[in-house]
Amino acid sequence: MKILFAVQGTGNGHVSRAREVLPFLKQHGEVSLLISGTQVDVGNDMPVKHRHHGLGFVFGSHGGVDMAKTLRQLRPWTFIKDLRKLPLHQFDVIINDFEPLTAYAAKAQGRKIYGLSHQSAFSSMLVPRPAYKQDFLAEWLFRHYAPFEEATAFHFKKYDYFIETPVIRQEVRQLQPGAGEHVTVYLPAYADDFLIRHLSKLPQVRWELFSKHSQIAFQYKNIWVRPINNQSYLGSLENSLGLVTGGGFEAPAEAFFLGKKVFMVPMSNQFEQHCNVVAAMAYGAEMCLQIDNSFILKLRNWLSSSGQVKIEYPNHTQQLIAAALQKASKW
Repeated sequence: MKILFAVQGTGNGHVSRAREVLPFLKQHGEVSLLISGTQVDVGNDMPVKHRHHGLGFVFGSHGGVDMAKTLRQLRPWTFIKDLRKLPLHQFDVIINDFEPLTAYAAKAQGRKIYGLSHQSAFSSMLVPRPAYKQDFLAEWLFRHYAPFEEATAFHFKKYDYFIETPVIRQEVRQLQPGAGEHVTVYLPAYADDFLIRHLSKLPQVRWELFSKHSQIAFQYKNIWVRPINNQSYLGSLENSLGLVTGGGFEAPAEAFFLGKKVFMVPMSNQFEQHCNVVAAMAYGAEMCLQIDNSFILKLRNWLSSSGQVKIEYPNHTQQLIAAALQKASKW
């Protein structure tokens, strides 16, 4: 069986899950990995056969998407050209993690797509949405950004028949979590100096800040800033008091699995992240809608709280991949 595995390259969560999924896909056939997008750190361990510019957004430095940079980096003619040239006829099965280029190439070429993503879960209205926010454009994008015929989706719990609990990487499952004296921070939509200015207001806490904006490690007072590195991040999270992160999915899911308490700051104009925060709060996560004067007060209360929840997510990735391929191969 020849399998095309297409992965969204905006943010690191999709690629982290792809690293876990790839070996199980390879048990069933020859796999070609396609990644599109510009906001992801892909290591040499990822055998990427097809790399495309795609469609995606650019992280800003003030808690949201940088719309000016996002618009400047859009290349619609490149997208259309790549769409037309994508050789989907070479593959028996197409597995898609919210990747638009492959999804629309499949439509143009009369092929069917099997979705395998967190975002697929939002095609169900049983997935929590925030009561304080509505976004009809985002709801439309959930269904049309990377359309699929059938899907296996992931979320914090099984809200619907096709939704499964998170894929937890084996390297996370092998960690031996302990209660250290630092807090791990990953907020890629904020500039380092902005975060340092706020986090330094709590000098009694050691902050280990993982940065998308710095290429060197440095220390400022009680804040240790490190470039993003998978092993360093996992080592920090393993022995942390908790995790301060954005409104993504994979990072809080891994923290819940390790029994770490979670504080989330969703990106201001990312509806999906607000949905994730609402769902995570059911498991004890705390949140702040933006980093302002209330941020430090909420952070201080969170640090003194006992909001730790350990969720024993099952190790079911191999079975889910086998079931997904069995369904998709019937097409």
